[in-house]
Amino acid sequence: MDVAGTEVARSPRARRGLVRLALLVVPAGFFGVFFAYPVAAILTRGLRVDGVWQAGRVWEVLGESGVRQVLWFTTWQALASTALTLLIALPGAYVFARLDFPGKQVLRAVVTVPFVLPTVVVGTAFLALLGRGGLLDEWWGVRLDTTVWAILLAHVFFNYAVVVRTVGGLWAQLDPRQEEAARMLGASPLAAWRRVTLPALGPAVAAAALMVFLFTFTSFGVVQILGGPTFATLEVEIYRQTSQLFDLSTAAVLTVVQFAAVGGILAVHAWTVRRRESALRLVDPAGTARRPRGAGQWALLAGVLAVVVALILLPLGVLVRRSLEGSGFAYYRALASAESEVFLVPPIHAIGNSLAYAAVATVIALLVGGLAAAALARRDAGRLVRGFDALLMLPLGVSAVTVGFGFLIALDEPPLDLRATWILVPLAQALVGVPFVVRIMLPVLRAVDGRLREAAAVLGASPWRVWREVDLPLVRRAVLVASGFAFAVSLGEYGATVFIARPDQPTLPVAVAKLVARPGELNYGQAMALSTILMLVCAVALVVLERLRTDRSGEFL
Repeated sequence: MDVAGTEVARSPRARRGLVRLALLVVPAGFFGVFFAYPVAAILTRGLRVDGVWQAGRVWEVLGESGVRQVLWFTTWQALASTALTLLIALPGAYVFARLDFPGKQVLRAVVTVPFVLPTVVVGTAFLALLGRGGLLDEWWGVRLDTTVWAILLAHVFFNYAVVVRTVGGLWAQLDPRQEEAARMLGASPLAAWRRVTLPALGPAVAAAALMVFLFTFTSFGVVQILGGPTFATLEVEIYRQTSQLFDLSTAAVLTVVQFAAVGGILAVHAWTVRRRESALRLVDPAGTARRPRGAGQWALLAGVLAVVVALILLPLGVLVRRSLEGSGFAYYRALASAESEVFLVPPIHAIGNSLAYAAVATVIALLVGGLAAAALARRDAGRLVRGFDALLMLPLGVSAVTVGFGFLIALDEPPLDLRATWILVPLAQALVGVPFVVRIMLPVLRAVDGRLREAAAVLGASPWRVWREVDLPLVRRAVLVASGFAFAVSLGEYGATVFIARPDQPTLPVAVAKLVARPGELNYGQAMALSTILMLVCAVALVVLERLRTDRSGEFL
């Protein structure tokens, strides 16, 4: 028996299984301790009284008219935001996929900047554009900050890149000769596109729509700033019930509802991604883009450029303009002042805090996400391992407010008494960064020829040496891209950080939100100044990433 067991353990298949298990230990442990445990803790605290589960509380909460109104607004604004984003962004996806023009790479980076901006910065940008004293108010006396249109436009601004890069990334790899053949057989341009290209793009459009719906369904910072007391999504209501009313049972019920909705969305998204990967024959995108031909393509390019200017550059430009009002750089100089009604330290300290936290979070995300991607990329990965891929996406949709408050409740006893330590913030930020690391590195790792690994193993290389000498040289650029995205999204994390950032160590998004919430021109101006600084950091990171991005690394979703 011992000899047989030893032979099995030495077989290549058994060794691969052990390696895969070892790769998953760290990611599974990380998500178990710092995601599942805090979420379960707050749900238990809210729905369990004297050891008895209060199942009836679920129906009691869902029966309240105020909660039903929140559920209705959350759903319909997400549907409206998704439809509006698709309508505006699909022409942009075509332009980036099929047309070649000067400045294309820079423009691609520009349209991606909003996606990695903190939601509170997006909210303040549209507040500066549409709110009191904003550009529309100044020019035409029109204010939209008290209407739902401000929220919808901010969501389009935030998610424009999701559609452009997800749909455009696939569109660029579709063979244009198929559509040209249909037109040679007598089909009109519209009929050829509808019958040939649209069915092939269907899974990508569905995947992009689902991700936009997910991000807008769980919207927090944008709605918190632009919605005021009139509009609230589930995430905003969970925050209000948790931090203002201290009603954990209601917050727990709303978290369960949001969790169920997000789980369903992610399940459908995983199905669409599998269809997109397996059902199409793709070509090199470098050969599908051409210079614009004819008045129609030039008009389409001009229209997309106009949308980018009006929808993306204008809000960001107004943000910069509002930060410079008054005496030039007076609001920036005020950030260094020790006399602050909002913080225990000068607001400028938030810049250093955010950069340090984001750097640590990036290291954690690369370690956890890299190991998870390595396990998922193996061709012999079973159904259970592939299911773990979907679980890695949950932090993008589950209430960050719940996670942050769960940190305070769950991580306050030995051996996990971390509530008074600085590491809580990078841990929460890394939860959001890991899915991006996995999504970027996974296609590259799957493209590595498995025979190279097998040859190295036959020559006696250990799994670690195989990774270091075979995989790492091939995925080095993807690692850099993943680290950049992890850094950018960590820098902007707000929902969980607002609970766990210490008053003497605020992050940039927390500082912006607190300044916006306080009355006074000085506080508002400092919020605009901090938002501008954060926007510039994200923009520089995206320009660098665009130069590093590899063809095989695909898009960030």
